[in-house]
Amino acid sequence: MDLEGVISNNPIKRDSWKTVLTLAYQSLGVVYGDLSTSPLYVYKSTFAEDIQHSETNEEIYGVLSFVFWTLTLVPLVKYVFIVLRADDNGEGGTFALYSLLCRHARVNMLPNCQLADEELFEYKNDGSGKGNIGSSLKSTLEKHKVLQRVLLVLALIGTCMVIGDGVLTPAISVFSAVSGLELSMSREQHRYVEVPVACAILVFLFALQHYGTHRVGFLFAPVVIAWLFCISAIGLYNIFYWNPRVYQALSPYYMYKFLKKTQRGGWMSLGGILLCITGSEAMYADLGHFSQLSIQIAFTFVVYPSLILAYMGQAAYLSQHHYIASHYHIGFYVSVPEIIRWPVLVIAILAAVVGSQAIITGTFSIIKQCSALGCFPRVKIIHTSSKIHGQIYIPEINWTLMLLCLAVTVGFRDTKRMGNAAGLAVITVMLVTTCLMSLVIVLCWHKSVLLALCFIFFFGSIEALYFSASLIKFLEGAWVPVALSFIFMIIMYVWHYGTLKKYEFDVQNKVSMHWLLSLGPSLGIVRVRGIGLIHTELVSGIPAIFSHFVTNLPAFHQVVVFLCIKSVPVPHVRPKERFLVGRVGPKGYRVYRCIARYGYRDVHKDDLEFEKDLFCSIAELVRSGRPECTTMIEDPEDEKMTVVGTSSSNLDGVRLCEDDAGTSQKEDSSSELVEVISPQKPRKRVRFLVPESPRMDRETREELKELMEAREAGMAFIMGHSYVRAKRGSSFMKKVVINLGYDFLRRNSRGPSYALSIPHASTLEVGMVYEV
Repeated sequence: MDLEGVISNNPIKRDSWKTVLTLAYQSLGVVYGDLSTSPLYVYKSTFAEDIQHSETNEEIYGVLSFVFWTLTLVPLVKYVFIVLRADDNGEGGTFALYSLLCRHARVNMLPNCQLADEELFEYKNDGSGKGNIGSSLKSTLEKHKVLQRVLLVLALIGTCMVIGDGVLTPAISVFSAVSGLELSMSREQHRYVEVPVACAILVFLFALQHYGTHRVGFLFAPVVIAWLFCISAIGLYNIFYWNPRVYQALSPYYMYKFLKKTQRGGWMSLGGILLCITGSEAMYADLGHFSQLSIQIAFTFVVYPSLILAYMGQAAYLSQHHYIASHYHIGFYVSVPEIIRWPVLVIAILAAVVGSQAIITGTFSIIKQCSALGCFPRVKIIHTSSKIHGQIYIPEINWTLMLLCLAVTVGFRDTKRMGNAAGLAVITVMLVTTCLMSLVIVLCWHKSVLLALCFIFFFGSIEALYFSASLIKFLEGAWVPVALSFIFMIIMYVWHYGTLKKYEFDVQNKVSMHWLLSLGPSLGIVRVRGIGLIHTELVSGIPAIFSHFVTNLPAFHQVVVFLCIKSVPVPHVRPKERFLVGRVGPKGYRVYRCIARYGYRDVHKDDLEFEKDLFCSIAELVRSGRPECTTMIEDPEDEKMTVVGTSSSNLDGVRLCEDDAGTSQKEDSSSELVEVISPQKPRKRVRFLVPESPRMDRETREELKELMEAREAGMAFIMGHSYVRAKRGSSFMKKVVINLGYDFLRRNSRGPSYALSIPHASTLEVGMVYEV
């Protein structure tokens, strides 16, 4: 599956209006499913217990005023017009903001960063903030490790709350949609039908994740459009039929009257009003699949007016109906004309499924980002579409989400406590975005600190008000996202801490170059045909695992490659910048280093394709013979390294031809064919197609022949099987974290993605004990 072409040639940023409008149409199904279904439960959650609907209509008008201004200020002003501009090369979300800050202030917590990474095309750091207050803030962040950890923890909190939202949003959306059945049956019957039906839909939803959404994705936008048309048409009908003067409630004065009359009850009811902006973060998180303009058009001209009409219509209906006996009657469906109630119920369930699908896919995506940046244990990632980037499926996470979602549905059984839980998760993510965004304004946009303070004070005050109203309901359901986030936070931080300590051990115990030079070209042992590929996390130096081989084994491979596959804090690495290749020691040693770089949203290629690209990159290094014109990495002991692209992106470089022994292929008339026939019949024949210019000298041709012989003989993968233990004298907490927490996560996580399909006969694992 080769998605690199899709990623590197993403055409959605500067396109015609036809393309922009097409993307805006598609975004309705992917981005706005959650936000558009919020009218199902906002009024019902708001009037659950804290306030009562009275004859004066002050409560319903006040709630409508709060809903209108919250929708206007947070999704429209903050996200659509401000936050969407803070994209990380077209990508959005909490980790995109953190990635931007990492590059502009050097606060990256990834251990194996290199100066060469800063020359990547997407590593935009113009450094134009020197000499102002922003530069002092930057230097403060770079000097104090504590502030860097605080920044990382803040990003992880936002990420964990997004994962918690992936549990709560499907539960409350589907449960609220199914609650429309309450108007067609008795209370006793409804009690035994609502929960089983909701659970059945949820199980069906999560069971379909394995097949991906690309097969039915074309239906998502029509479903959401049909739903938005329904709620806006019903809203208009209710406004003109029941109360045409309801528009007066849009005045902020009604918010003041509402709080003055209801006082503490009104403040606590803000936790229900907050639900009107659930899904707003999805506009930013899904930015990478669309464009800023398409998302702005879809929300401003379609979603926002439809939601406002829907909430006004519900308020108009309720303002003329004061027979409310309990919150049972304040739901969305009571304001729907009875003649169309069943069709609307069906569309609502479909819209709830679409909205849930979007948040589930978003959860998969953010966990993949966390794993790429070393903040989450490695999990199995399945790409369900070869054409649509971002369509992934993670089995472990999918079934975990399903069990948690069913537990929330069966445990709570009402929208009030589900709403309290979902509200706290949503507002926490928004607070984190506001805090990180204020730093982006200063460090990345190089604006004044005063502007950043105004941003965080204005939007932070609004969100802090809602946060306090949600937190006060901790015992009434709001504890769920806190508990889930706490568990995921511990997992992420333990994994990140253990990974960091393991890398530090590798760095401290790497072998010096003088040791390698003292062995001579033969390394003091017999060199046999073949390639020895040694996986290591080190980007410089010789890993300790190699010294164990040389000192304990009588023979080793003719060609040795130290392979490091690492993530860099950019969303994508262009294929022509994929590899950093260099020599370790003199030419005669035949020892090379290859660093494969991936962005946190990149798709790793199939193993066979990756293996060919890796081999071609080494051959291109040999052919070019000009490492002096390349990027220098930090370790003075290492040779210089050159940037080499994948074979598909480097059309002027060396190409690899492989076929079974005994078959032949025609030569390329534009290339010089370098061919070797081994004394023993090989399993496959390897040939290099080399550009005619420049001509190669004899030494280069001999080295390429040795590479071909080694390739024909086969490749062995040497991987370290690590046992990490806290060293003697460590604190009790460190022993618990390393010996219990990290060891448990390591034993239950996946190995490196490229190693999953390597034949067992070609793999050699070496046990190593890390005392950190």
